[in-house]
Amino acid sequence: MISAKQLAGILCAAVMTCGGPARAQTPPPPQHAANLARGVNILGYDKAFWRDHTQGRFKERYFTMLREAGFTAVRVNLTPFAYMDDKLALSPHWLDTLDWVVARSLATGLTPVLDLHEFGTMAADPEGNQPKFLAVWRQLAERYRNQPPEVVFELLNEPNGKLTDALWNSYAAEALAIVRKSNPTRKVIIGPGHWNGIDSLPALVLPEQDRNLIVTVHYYDPMRFTHQGAPWSADNKGYSGITWTGSAAEKQAVDTRLGQAADWGRVHARPLFLGEFGAYDKGDMASRARYTAQVARTAERLGMGWAYWQFDSDFIVYDIDQDAWVAPIRDALTK
Repeated sequence: MISAKQLAGILCAAVMTCGGPARAQTPPPPQHAANLARGVNILGYDKAFWRDHTQGRFKERYFTMLREAGFTAVRVNLTPFAYMDDKLALSPHWLDTLDWVVARSLATGLTPVLDLHEFGTMAADPEGNQPKFLAVWRQLAERYRNQPPEVVFELLNEPNGKLTDALWNSYAAEALAIVRKSNPTRKVIIGPGHWNGIDSLPALVLPEQDRNLIVTVHYYDPMRFTHQGAPWSADNKGYSGITWTGSAAEKQAVDTRLGQAADWGRVHARPLFLGEFGAYDKGDMASRARYTAQVARTAERLGMGWAYWQFDSDFIVYDIDQDAWVAPIRDALTK
């Protein structure tokens, strides 16, 4: 297993050695802290956890297990809008639970990324939900202003729908200004519109003088493979038996798309974070493991940290019901 220290060296060197033609003329984007090198998304669908963290599916011991397996970060998927009162104040119990997550992450050497995961609500009615969006960051920024720099904020997962590029640039700037009042140097993750799409990077507007920003993209190409059989994916739910063999063409496709993001990061002097990737559970395990390893290693060679989607529920790296790692996916990510 590669250690975090060794991986930091790999990321900083960003030497292309396999997986398609080398990008020797394309230096990597600026590298952010190596503690974001290898992450996992957690708590996305664990509603019981937020009622009582001792009764949720995610258990305290999983923090240590993740760290011992070689992961360095957790992207904590937060859906706080349901826990706000009519004055937009967050529930004290919800905040206390988040405090516990942050404390346990830090205590086990994991960097917590506080990811506002209200993408569906914001996409459906951005103007109606903007007050909630800003109120969340006003409260979280103030609450965590004295936390160590390892605590990272992510303003919003996957802007899409009615939250257009122009509107998102405006909302992100306003939220960032709120954060900067109390957290002037904290690392903040911001991604482009269209589901944090790589093709939308040119439309993302960031304050040039703020060099404590990390830009995130998500990658699930080819969707027919990664989302085959997924009931929420209208275009792909009827497919099955699609494989990913690791052919030269398939590897080149990964390198080209992630290289596109890396090129943008280099030109704009912005570090990149691959906040989500993975293949849905309906695909065959060998294909899923090959794909997962290829995406992770390509991101690393291009100087990107990453967070796999996800620990529990679907695309899983850990089977909570069986109390066991999904070994092929874990190994694809960490070896």
